[in-house]
Formats: sequence, C-alpha cells, structure tokens
Amino acid sequence: MNEAQPMTTGGCQCGAVRYAFKGKMIDPSICHCRMCQKAFGSYFAPLGGVKDADLIWTRGKPSIFKSSSVVERGFCKACGTPLTFKYHHEDITDLALGSLDHPKEVIPVIAFGTEAEMPWFDWLAGLPAKPTAASTPANLLDAIKSYQHPDHDTKTWDAKSSE
Repeated sequence: MNEAQPMTTGGCQCGAVRYAFKGKMIDPSICHCRMCQKAFGSYFAPLGGVKDADLIWTRGKPSIFKSSSVVERGFCKACGTPLTFKYHHEDITDLALGSLDHPKEVIPVIAFGTEAEMPWFDWLAGLPAKPTAASTPANLLDAIKSYQHPDHDTKTWDAKSSE
C-alpha cells in the first residue's frame, strides 16, 4: 500500500467486521441484477472495487457465500450486513458502498444488470420525502438507543454499549 494516499474505512452494522483501503475506488456502481437484489435484499446493490493488495481487514473478516460458479459474496455473520462481491478470477474486491464510513464521498459512475432494474427506478428521486425526525413519533425517537457501530474505527467495540 502507498502510505501517502488517504485511508478509507468502513465496516458492518455491528462492528464485528471492519476494513480499510488506500486510493480511489474502481468504477463505483449500482447493480440491478436479480442476484445482487437478492444478496442485498434491495432493488439494487451499490458497489465499488478495491485492489486486493490495497484492502486490509482491520477487525474480523467477512463470512463468504458462493452465489455462483464465479462469484463469492462476503457478509458479517453476526449482523448480516452485505460487505463484498468478488469474481474468483480477479484481484479486485467490490465493497458495499453503504458500508463505507462516509458513503456520500463515493458517487456511482455506472449501472450494471439493468435488465432487472425496477421499471419505476428513474422517478424515485421525485417521491415525497421526510427526514427521520418528521416521520417517527418524538417519544419513539427519544427511546431509541442505537447498537450500531459508529462511522469510524474504534479500538474495541461491544455492540451493546456506546462509545
């Protein structure tokens, strides 16, 4: 790894699996294929590539599911967060963009698997929108105690405690 480049970090929801890499992601994308829809439990999978030589697992490692004869997918076995997509023959691992500590900094540049794209996908941005505080009763908001790992590295993490 080139030490002069800034480090990008991320991990799963519970904090059991964390990673870091240097440099820019390769072809950040969204994939609409049916396999990615199932793997992410969503209408698409946001992914970005990282050279394997530039990727380090800083806490734990993902569990692997071989979703086809040429692809494996990594996820956290503790909380189920989808984390990776990897072709067996490549030296690039695609990371789930939502697992980045700062996902807004990586903008997708291409879409794949568009044959399975939802027919209404192009007008999602026009839906009426509400922030969480406007769509959740105040008493419920006040009662929520998150067990989610914070969006930065920690020396240790117990999902049932706060930092």
